[in-house]
Amino acid sequence: MNPAAAASKAWQAFARADDSVIMRGAFYGLLATAALFVVIDIRELSMEAALPGHDPLQTDQPVLPPALTDGKPHAPPVEPTTPAERLRQPIRFELQPGGILLAEGAIDPGAAARFRQEIETRGEYVKTVWLNSPGGAVDDALTISTLIREKKLTTRVSTGALCASSCPIVMAGGLTREAEKDAVIGVHQVFNGSRERPSPEEAMSSAQATTARVARHLQEMGIGAGLWFHALETPPDRLYYLTEAELKEFKLVTPVAPPQPVARKK
Repeated sequence: MNPAAAASKAWQAFARADDSVIMRGAFYGLLATAALFVVIDIRELSMEAALPGHDPLQTDQPVLPPALTDGKPHAPPVEPTTPAERLRQPIRFELQPGGILLAEGAIDPGAAARFRQEIETRGEYVKTVWLNSPGGAVDDALTISTLIREKKLTTRVSTGALCASSCPIVMAGGLTREAEKDAVIGVHQVFNGSRERPSPEEAMSSAQATTARVARHLQEMGIGAGLWFHALETPPDRLYYLTEAELKEFKLVTPVAPPQPVARKK
């Protein structure tokens, strides 16, 4: 087969490919590129005191990082209404009237165990988890998200509430996912928040494993790959703030069911 015919045949095969196949290929290509940059970044940072990252439990950092737009930090679209001191506290789970469980604060290591205990104790009353969190420990966020899906709960971010960093992973677990107007939702890269200094090889392995786990979980929850693309592209001390259109496009919010007509008596 001559080169022109081979090229034509390859293009026809590509044109027939399913969109999901193309998206998966693009995603895994980006994943490999991200892993390469992790190696480069960690080797360059090996002489510094700590790895970069935005830890909401640290009091010397702003709770809400700026956005990164065209390479320059910008202010967030809306300021959260909850005081920063409250959001920095380890996440608390408070049962509210109407089957609402308020999850407010930073996702600290051990948060998943407390959430599981709360659900086991009062789970029959819980219908919706209201999120107001700057994020935190990814492992705990994944566990909480999985339990939310197992229990078929709704997740919601209300007006003026914050759901950033690993919090959207928790939000993804909702069977129904809601975001009110002016809810602040943002994503960024995962990072090593531990005080321990891993070797470049250990850090690369951990970053790859965590990235794969999060990507697989979001796919299983029905979230569009574009959400994780933006997270991978955004440094850990910045946030990519999601617009209302993007929340719908990436399926982080679920479609609102149309009201059912009321049957009239004849």
